[in-house]
Amino acid sequence: MKNVVLPRAEEHSLAFYLAMEEYVAEHVEGEAFFVWRVDPTVIIGRNQDLEAEVNLDYCRDHGVKVVRRRSGGGCVYSDKGNIMISYISRRGDVSEVFGRYLDSLTDCLRTLGLDASKSGRNDVMVGDRKVSGNAFHMLPDRSIVHGTLLYSVDFDALETSIRPPVEKLERHGIASVRQRVANLSDRLDPSVIGSVEELEDYIVRYFTDETVILADEDVEKISSEAERDYEIQL
Repeated sequence: MKNVVLPRAEEHSLAFYLAMEEYVAEHVEGEAFFVWRVDPTVIIGRNQDLEAEVNLDYCRDHGVKVVRRRSGGGCVYSDKGNIMISYISRRGDVSEVFGRYLDSLTDCLRTLGLDASKSGRNDVMVGDRKVSGNAFHMLPDRSIVHGTLLYSVDFDALETSIRPPVEKLERHGIASVRQRVANLSDRLDPSVIGSVEELEDYIVRYFTDETVILADEDVEKISSEAERDYEIQL
């Protein structure tokens, strides 16, 4: 699998990386993979009610950006303590593509001594806590899975930024998002993985065996697509 990297170490918005997924799907052959992290951002699913599920006042007051993605699934808060993972493959059945990716991610975490398992169609748990949620986006001839991997996320900001439906929390038998999720920094042996950067590097080495470096002109095209298609201005 190819690890897709940018030509320079620069910070980009979450909208940029969503556009990058589709750009890579169109221009990079075979299975492709990349990881990324962003400043505080809420990413909302294609069909979700923005005002009902996002605390817009908090986001405005605290500089939290809001982006709507083209895939379905729930509302997610991300910051520099959360590793976002993008996996691009051939077009396929949703369950089959999800299953293949989640099996690999679960196996990866198990090699680090974690009690990791799949939950439902799109989550990964460590013990009884969720550490990864994922969504699926299908293109005409390609599939995109993108998801989270919580390492040291600010749970205060997460819990305040988003408003999951009460029935969703009740379905899991919990009163708040915080009761369901966990940071891997609290579960990993620091002598094995001591930072979010180390975990990023480990995941890339586990999943990929080849590197593709995009060109500056690719970055310019992705940036233009991100500005046009994704950003929600608060």
